[in-house]
Amino acid sequence: MKHFFNRRENIVTEALDGLLLTSSKGRLARLDSFPDIKVILRADWDKSKVAIISGGGAGHEPSHAGFVGKGMLTAAVSGEIFASPSVDAVLTAIRAVTGEKGALLIVKNYTGDRLNFGLAAEKARTEGFDVEMVIVADDIAIPEINQPRGVAGTLFVHKIAGYHAERGEDLKTVASHAAAAAGDIASLGMSLSTCSVPGQAHEDRLGENEGELGLGIHGEPGVERITLQPVADIVATMVARLSPALREGASHCLLINNLGAVPPLEMTVIANAVLSSPLGRRVRLIIGPAPMMTALNMNGFSLSLIRLDAVREAALTAAVEPHAWMPAVERHEIQIIAAPRTSAGLNGAAIAGDNLRNRRLITALCEHLISQESELNRLDGRVGDGDTGSTVATGARSVLARLDTLPLDRPAATLASLGDILGTSMGGSSGVLLSIFFTAAAKAMADKADISAALLAGLDRMTFYGGAGVGDRTMVDALSPALQALASGDVAAAAKAAAAGAESTKAMTKAKAGRASYVGERDLAGVADPGAVAVAGAFGVAASLA
Repeated sequence: MKHFFNRRENIVTEALDGLLLTSSKGRLARLDSFPDIKVILRADWDKSKVAIISGGGAGHEPSHAGFVGKGMLTAAVSGEIFASPSVDAVLTAIRAVTGEKGALLIVKNYTGDRLNFGLAAEKARTEGFDVEMVIVADDIAIPEINQPRGVAGTLFVHKIAGYHAERGEDLKTVASHAAAAAGDIASLGMSLSTCSVPGQAHEDRLGENEGELGLGIHGEPGVERITLQPVADIVATMVARLSPALREGASHCLLINNLGAVPPLEMTVIANAVLSSPLGRRVRLIIGPAPMMTALNMNGFSLSLIRLDAVREAALTAAVEPHAWMPAVERHEIQIIAAPRTSAGLNGAAIAGDNLRNRRLITALCEHLISQESELNRLDGRVGDGDTGSTVATGARSVLARLDTLPLDRPAATLASLGDILGTSMGGSSGVLLSIFFTAAAKAMADKADISAALLAGLDRMTFYGGAGVGDRTMVDALSPALQALASGDVAAAAKAAAAGAESTKAMTKAKAGRASYVGERDLAGVADPGAVAVAGAFGVAASLA
């Protein structure tokens, strides 16, 4: 897989320097032991309170250095990617930030972290430092395992310990709150891919339609592979695994964590699925969705829950300095505000009326456009994004579905209704442009009952807002000459002008508007603009019915 980096040997130190350079001046610093010992610490730290130290391998950003700041961590010790920092690095951090009130080490339950932080703590004690250590083992993926992994739930402990330390409480009290919190957390992860380490060959162990449940934050295999399925079903499986680990009747704080590569759109879909599940009723506070304890570029997410009481709620909702921390929000229902209701509309547009001639014309036009869906998509696939036929057909189907509600006996109102329907249902720039066209034409028709003049007025507004004119290789190349010809009252002449206009776009090798403007001359040559073809076909149908 592709990555942005210079040299693998420097990626962690350069990333930490990037964090320092983009943080507010005077907030964070690093020790001069770089690059061998990588410690990020509060620049304003005066050692008057309990120091909170955490860390581990890099690759989990913004953890751990991103959570250094007032109200959370005092210092973070970083190893290389997915590698625990050394004993010397942890001991250096302890020496740098620990004062008379001591230090609390918060460690994820991995062997390397336990050993290196543990030995550093023992050495620090021999030097006279008062040090306590809390180990977080929140992963419930593997039942009855003796040493569960420490994953994203560790962030709850960072926040709670940081809150109590900031209040000036002593080390024993801070450590007690942190240890109790660590024992009340349950986490579970799910991913559609493994992660890729910069500078190393990558091989994804998952098939195209497979996901992995219960995997770790270093790319370790999950407990089981599952088939790709709707998010609601994936969440239901996770909820079934998490629920037994939660205390019945208690309220919880939920952390929805992006493991690195899930788009924000999908993360909010996940959030909706979780909060709509039975688990949602047990949640009082929500943190995220956000990337907070990542696994490089893993396309997955994790859910972490901690049991709440009044003290923990105060700790988790307290404001902190690090920007990486997402403020907790209270669980709430979606607020719905009534949309403004329009009046009957232009010339009573909301009141249905019939006219057999107009019904026949609109029906024939819509059925023709629907029949051309595949052909217009084929043309657009060569000069655009391949959806013109589908977009036009969607608008036509919507008009047919509303045909019995249209004021067909009143032309201005009919035009206004067509503008409303296409603006709502058609989508894309074509839908908006045609909505402008019919809406402006309706206004002109209401002022003066001249259909050809009204349609020309609609064209004028459409080209004003859309910016395209004749020669720009759009539907205007067929629509403009057709409407000019229609001004004489000859529908057949209008159809012939539209067809000629559409044909002329084949020779236009430079588009000046629309998606085709991003396509090279070689791909445009000899291909008619699909919008112009649609217009020409519509005028052809109108001429056959005249």
